Amino acid sequence: MKPLYGETMEDSFKFSMYEIQPSQLYISQTKLNNVLNAIQSGNPLAIDPIPIKKIDGEYVSTDGHTRAVAWLLSGYEYTEVMWEDENLDWEAYRICVQWCKDENITSIPDLKERIISHEDYEVLWYDRCRNMQEELERIKTEGTKSHNHKN
Repeated sequence: MKPLYGETMEDSFKFSMYEIQPSQLYISQTKLNNVLNAIQSGNPLAIDPIPIKKIDGEYVSTDGHTRAVAWLLSGYEYTEVMWEDENLDWEAYRICVQWCKDENITSIPDLKERIISHEDYEVLWYDRCRNMQEELERIKTEGTKSHNHKN
């Protein structure tokens, strides 16, 4: 199925949650409850579209995993998305996507089984990402130092 592309980066469009590759391993139950409450209160327009980026031929969610799972749990198979226009650390995103694939998380519905307490989320997800980003920074710094020594 081909997505309906927006005219510009700012335009949102509907996209199947079965075709979005997550870049996050877990969903915080607390955050999910807040989004579900917003949807059930009849104010779904207050929920931002999910930003996606085509990385290595796949449509990857760069944020909004909780919002996407909330829509899915509310009975929707499609969600509003928009093209990610920020220049993010794509190397880090590739690592996160690989983590997801290693745990058989290949679409938003796979995250339904990954809802955990916010306390566990902070340890299992935030800490893991922070450690990975520190390691990437260390590698970049060492690479810069060794490159400067050669000159």
